[in-house]
Amino acid sequence: MGHGVSASRGHCEGRSIVSVQSNWWETFFEGVAVDLWLQAVPPEHTEREADFLARTLAVPSGAELLDVPCGAGRLSLALAQRGYHVTGVDWSLEFLNHARSSDTRHGVTWERRDMRDLPWRARFDGAFCFGNSFGYLDDEGNAAFLRAVAGALKPGARFVLETPMVLENLLGHLHDRAWWKVGDIRLLVVNQYDHTKERLDIEYTFVANGRVEVRSGSHRAFSYRELVALLEAADFTVELDQPWTRDAQTVSFIATRR
Repeated sequence: MGHGVSASRGHCEGRSIVSVQSNWWETFFEGVAVDLWLQAVPPEHTEREADFLARTLAVPSGAELLDVPCGAGRLSLALAQRGYHVTGVDWSLEFLNHARSSDTRHGVTWERRDMRDLPWRARFDGAFCFGNSFGYLDDEGNAAFLRAVAGALKPGARFVLETPMVLENLLGHLHDRAWWKVGDIRLLVVNQYDHTKERLDIEYTFVANGRVEVRSGSHRAFSYRELVALLEAADFTVELDQPWTRDAQTVSFIATRR
């Protein structure tokens, strides 16, 4: 939900219009934001993503998979339904409580952790990071997350990282302002790309049931080559799920643990 389609287009550089704390993600996913994200992805889209992950991770039913951050667990649950043993990690208690209440028969392991804090060593047969969830942290934090994922994977295991925050793609699709309607919630997104920090700062205005809530978030945007280099530095080899095109709104990197 970091950027979208609107009649107002541009890159919003120059004077700062969005103020964002570096640890914004610690408190962002609460209340109305969770209500919106629970409705944002149609079930059929989740099923397509789960099929893609099962095909791309290329491990048999019963394999151990890591979903980080897992949010409300939509992909963890979809893959558990396909016979995988899934561990979902997230910081948001509201997301995790929803995930646990939805997990009535699949036995996903849910853990509240900072995404840099993955204590497992060579345990998992595959891992993934979906849903515009990479780039929340500062440069060292983002690199630490990739190292933590690599450490949790068995040699030869795959990690699928899907992100819209590839600069060559992002700037062609970015709009200053975009209105969304998700269920009974309206959302105004105001984007500001800061080229000096290479971060997309975003102001979200949620309108629901007569209430208005304003929150801010920030994503690090990477050039294609920069993100490949980060993954390689974390001990992965990297390929794409399909040939890169500038028109793609998201890019899926397939990283294999050395």
